[in-house]
Amino acid sequence: MKQAISAIALSLCAFASMPAFAKANCKAYPKAEWMKEADAKAKIEAQGYTIAKFKVDGNCYEIYGRNKAGKKVEIYYDAKTLEPVKSEIEK
Repeated sequence: MKQAISAIALSLCAFASMPAFAKANCKAYPKAEWMKEADAKAKIEAQGYTIAKFKVDGNCYEIYGRNKAGKKVEIYYDAKTLEPVKSEIEK
């Protein structure tokens, strides 16, 4: 019984210590109004970003890549306007 309780407690501690990453909150538009993925990639790369991964996350476009300075970035974009909604940049 003690082993079972210890195992449960250890499991709960492991989940509690995991970081919680909040998703970006992009406005919902009909898919027909979204910027085409190829156009979005081209516009982002024209701003100096190198895209390692491009994906749709909910109502956002999300990239993983590097900025002009070579630092890792994770950026969420509004899928219609391509305005940045949330970003994380390596320090």
